[in-house]
Amino acid sequence: MICFPNAKINLGLNITEKRADGFHNIETVFYPIGWNDALEIIAPSTPLRVQKDEFNLHLSGLSISGNIEDNLLYKAYQIIKQTKIVPAIDVYLHKTLPMGAGLGGGSADAAFFINLLNDQFQLNFTETERIDIARQLGSDCAFFIKNSPVYATQKGDVFTDIKLNLSHLYIAIIYPNVHSNTKEAYSLVKPQQPSKSLLDVIQQPIATWKTDLVNDFEKSIFSLYPIVEKTKHDLYELGATYACMSGSGSAVFGLFEKEPDIKHLAQFPHWTGKMK
Repeated sequence: MICFPNAKINLGLNITEKRADGFHNIETVFYPIGWNDALEIIAPSTPLRVQKDEFNLHLSGLSISGNIEDNLLYKAYQIIKQTKIVPAIDVYLHKTLPMGAGLGGGSADAAFFINLLNDQFQLNFTETERIDIARQLGSDCAFFIKNSPVYATQKGDVFTDIKLNLSHLYIAIIYPNVHSNTKEAYSLVKPQQPSKSLLDVIQQPIATWKTDLVNDFEKSIFSLYPIVEKTKHDLYELGATYACMSGSGSAVFGLFEKEPDIKHLAQFPHWTGKMK
């Protein structure tokens, strides 16, 4: 069984306060987009393997560093094994979503993997149970279980469904070959309450988002990596109605009324298409 985990963008991101547990409370809107990885699970027909071979991960596309024990797919598999019987599996992941981009690629892979295991092996997890599993893997991972626009609060893992349809727009996403470290990005931001509710701003005409819909990470990331700020300016020069860095960066997206011509930005990894 195969699926295609998609990325997300953040429409606004306010870091409102530091939590007692060391994390931060935020408010943001997660919106799914059509830049995808590919993920497949195959259960071998041979008898159940010995413990060390129960989970076999095969990678292609962009390189993923780190030990298997740190991989979110492996962690999800181990969590699910605590309550369900699952067979030995071969997992094939083709990676096209860049890491350190603020697009949630790794989180999407993990959430889609949870859904895929649930469907393929009839594990009968409810949606709420799958969301709870995903929350153990990362703050934005739970979003991809439902994979529809939400207003996210607390650590970014408490959701309120919202009605937001941007399907009439085109989107261009540019990854300026900068790996943004989320922990470092948080350390450079001073939390504060926004002057205007993000939920109110998101309902305003998109033309007003340029001034009213902000990402609190931009100031510090732009100072560290001027190319990220330049990319945002380039998207506005191309005619974007709204442009912003996604999450803690470093990918920058632009929303357009008509399909943009990004030939001169094509030296960077990018994706363009219609919004969902």
